[in-house]
Amino acid sequence: MRSATDLLDELNAVDESARIEAKRASDMGKSVMETVIAFANEPGLDGGYLLLGVDWAINDKGDTVYRPVGLPDPDKVQRDLASQCASMLNVALRPEMQLEQVGGKTLLVVYVPEADVTHKPVYKKATGLPGGAYRRIGSSDQRCVDEDLWVLRGESQPLHGPDSSILSDARADDFDPTAIAAYRRERARINPQAEELDYGDEDMLEALGALRRVDGALQPTLAGIVLFGKPLALRRLLPMVRIDYIRVPGNEWVEDPENRFQSIDIRKPLILALPLAEASIIDELPKGFRLPEGQLQSVQEPILPRKVIREALANAAMHRNYTLHSPTQIIRYSNRIEIRNVGYSLKEPAQLGMPGSRLRNPAIAAVLHDLHLAEAKGTGIRAMRRLAADAGLPLPEFHSDRQANEFKLTLFLHNLLTEEDHTWLRNYAGSTLGPDEAKVLIYVRATGAVDNTACRDFCGSDTLAASMVLRRLRDRGLLEKRGAGSRTYYTLAGNEPRPTLESAQSELPLDVPADTPPVGQPQPAEAVAGQQACNPQLATLPPELATLLATLQGRISSEALRDGIRRLCQWAPQSGDQLATLLGKDRDYLRNKHLIPMVRDGQLRFRYPESAKHPHQAYVAPEGEDKSND
Repeated sequence: MRSATDLLDELNAVDESARIEAKRASDMGKSVMETVIAFANEPGLDGGYLLLGVDWAINDKGDTVYRPVGLPDPDKVQRDLASQCASMLNVALRPEMQLEQVGGKTLLVVYVPEADVTHKPVYKKATGLPGGAYRRIGSSDQRCVDEDLWVLRGESQPLHGPDSSILSDARADDFDPTAIAAYRRERARINPQAEELDYGDEDMLEALGALRRVDGALQPTLAGIVLFGKPLALRRLLPMVRIDYIRVPGNEWVEDPENRFQSIDIRKPLILALPLAEASIIDELPKGFRLPEGQLQSVQEPILPRKVIREALANAAMHRNYTLHSPTQIIRYSNRIEIRNVGYSLKEPAQLGMPGSRLRNPAIAAVLHDLHLAEAKGTGIRAMRRLAADAGLPLPEFHSDRQANEFKLTLFLHNLLTEEDHTWLRNYAGSTLGPDEAKVLIYVRATGAVDNTACRDFCGSDTLAASMVLRRLRDRGLLEKRGAGSRTYYTLAGNEPRPTLESAQSELPLDVPADTPPVGQPQPAEAVAGQQACNPQLATLPPELATLLATLQGRISSEALRDGIRRLCQWAPQSGDQLATLLGKDRDYLRNKHLIPMVRDGQLRFRYPESAKHPHQAYVAPEGEDKSND
């Protein structure tokens, strides 16, 4: 069991910790038990430590500094915690506890081991499932949803995944014979002895999970339509299940409404859509020449290995949430490719690339594995990283956003340190940078911001080492720190005034929660009025928008409010704080009830989608489009 001093040292060395939670805990509050449950539940975390009797503050560098303040009645805290762990939960937990003196203050160290899979999920009896269970996601405790329960149960997850659900309006003639023939052809090439090839189409589709027998009759499943459905059936049954390939000139989302991007919509069964998407990407990639050993003829190959692209597309197809109405997007910038899909990762991001897989759509995954479109046994991310490194490219970056229910994969298309990069580095930082420091600066230059997770990905380091690299660059004046705690990120140092903690948080995108004010607590009316009165934006508003704003104060319908938000964001990019001030609404209410759903539904988008934590993040609405009824 680790000591209190050791835990404090780690907390002060890094900006966040998945396995350590520090609390003042003068008495037992609900947040302590939520952390206990999360530590006991989280797969692969091997439990975690609670350090009680600790306070924290932000120093002049923007770092969170933890210090011991002690417990007024440590024996009572121990007794209460032991009692609640034994009586409040569906299974009795027995955490290890020890009292220690640090700086003359009494602290309580609590180690909560990971519960056996047969006891998961651990939850509060009074609340029940899923709301009474929690998971440890990064450095926060997240209330479970239904999908989390079968993740926590491991081998006890349901026999039929979400993709095996029956589509009640689907018909037998909704299957595309071309897609079925393509499956047979490719499966025979890979494994001519595959047993299902001897079946008729109906029996083969049942064996693949595309059909399920209900009350003696075979009915198409979600997996069946996604994999083999005709385009018209997809449009009728799953109108947003498509792949959008978007070509954006330059490194950022184009703001010019007359020349924004080129887009290809791929609405085909997955068996046909994935090869088409792969070909669309490869056709536009720069090519390199290679002379195979013993050959006289050189061959052209894309700078990004085909298998990386194939695995990235398969990963999006296997793990997306098909119950949500949003397409998979492939966004091609000049220096990178972003693949975005709905459905956060069921594995904690820090565990991505480790053996084992947690599948949201096991039937779809099985078919893609059979066709060698995806690696088996959860090794795809590790393979992508290895192949990118072998090609001399930065490692792919993975970003899972549980709150926005999104997953983003970024594939970089240039060598990490080109001659141009070396020149920029020498001019910006001199010649004394280490390899990891150089990688960080080039990454921030390309994407706008970097956090600990991204630094770990492309430097191949752990949380502590990544934090030390980022802090060294910060202390040299090369990076500026933004946010705090688990929301810490860094940008290139510039001439702009450094924001306060509060303003940095307010500029974060919608998928990054802010600490204050509490959700549901409105701003005082006089404060809102004062903010509106001194807001310079009001002086530049077109007359029709100024008139509109007057009608949006007080109680109004959700439709009217969202229409107003859309029109404001069509006029000019707006941050969450700017919208809250213009509309006289609480920022958190606006974010949670309106802005997040509008971004999810395509009514709004981020100004800087390539950098979720961009310091000047704002929201824009598509020009001339009305998606209110989508």
